[in-house]
Amino acid sequence: MKSTHLLLILNLFIFGCSQSNNKQSENSVERPADALHKTSVKYAEGFTVSYKDGAKWVEVPTPYKNAEQGFKYLLVQKGDPVPKHDADVQVIEVPIEKIVCTSTTHIPLLNHIDETSSLVGFPTLDYISSEKMRQRIDSGKVMELGVDKEMNLELLVSAEPELVMAYTMSNNYGQFKQMQNAGVPVVINAEYIEPHPLGRAEWIKFMALFFNKEKMADSVFSEIERNYTMLKEKVKQAEVNPSVLSGVVYGDTWYLPGGRNYAAKILRDAGGNYIWSEDSSSSYLELSFEAVYEKANDADFWIGVASYESLKSMTASDERYANFEAFKQGNVYTYSARKGAKGGNIFLELGYLRPDLILSDLVKILHPELIEDQELYFHAKLN
Repeated sequence: MKSTHLLLILNLFIFGCSQSNNKQSENSVERPADALHKTSVKYAEGFTVSYKDGAKWVEVPTPYKNAEQGFKYLLVQKGDPVPKHDADVQVIEVPIEKIVCTSTTHIPLLNHIDETSSLVGFPTLDYISSEKMRQRIDSGKVMELGVDKEMNLELLVSAEPELVMAYTMSNNYGQFKQMQNAGVPVVINAEYIEPHPLGRAEWIKFMALFFNKEKMADSVFSEIERNYTMLKEKVKQAEVNPSVLSGVVYGDTWYLPGGRNYAAKILRDAGGNYIWSEDSSSSYLELSFEAVYEKANDADFWIGVASYESLKSMTASDERYANFEAFKQGNVYTYSARKGAKGGNIFLELGYLRPDLILSDLVKILHPELIEDQELYFHAKLN
């Protein structure tokens, strides 16, 4: 879940356009080498891109879970005529130089295509953990804009962003009608819906489209894919698959990944026998403590315990946690080992882009004999 991430639901600003002689313009406008590179999508299901008439045609068909309608974007090189398009297509001139992001997961996408300096605004700056981006923030080059309805529209407009990258969990766009009237272009990033770990990582290509950095994004992603695939192959050497429990109780409900969830997928790829792997849900299950205990009390490992920093803090919250075998054996792991300078959770910021680092941690935890000389990156054992 993106509990520490900021939600900004925005309307789209539609630009007028007209058709003209595109082929003549393509021949007359000099292009940097990266602008000519055409990317393709391999794992991600949440966006598509095609190249036609010298422009990039991008679609996000499902901007949030169970959405009935998506968004279309036409990315046109600055100085080029705009190809003929339907009225529901938003036109954006590229490459952009200034961007406002609304989720910490967008920050690594900028960093890894060398566009850290493009960020000019963010809802709450303390949530950002990236050292590179914090240097920019500490230099006063990124505006704090406020969250949701409290976002300062006047301040946003004064930052002169060429694009706001947002995400949404519903179709409630009405409260941000002012942004549409102010002429601020917005695109929806739906990375969090992706069921495959590498599908989420592949959204670096989506970000790169707006900067003409497809070639660089492809290179970054290929390295992540290569690392992930090598680790997955290495796991086949394991002789056993330890059983794994995940999640904790909030109120009276235990939240844990469904069997087709992103987290469950990584656990399987790491050679873990996730207790709820046969479940067909891609979201999060909501179960009673008793139901979880009955099925998972003898699990070998307990991975993913929210923000708890010690076994003592867990039993202080609910003493029943101590009855699980994984707890008794000290095999309880948090993914919140790394924190930013302001306390932000680095796993929740960087994890979407770097599933290879997550997988490496999980293989190290479940099959330490396969990765002997590597330290855990995101995870840590609770004492």
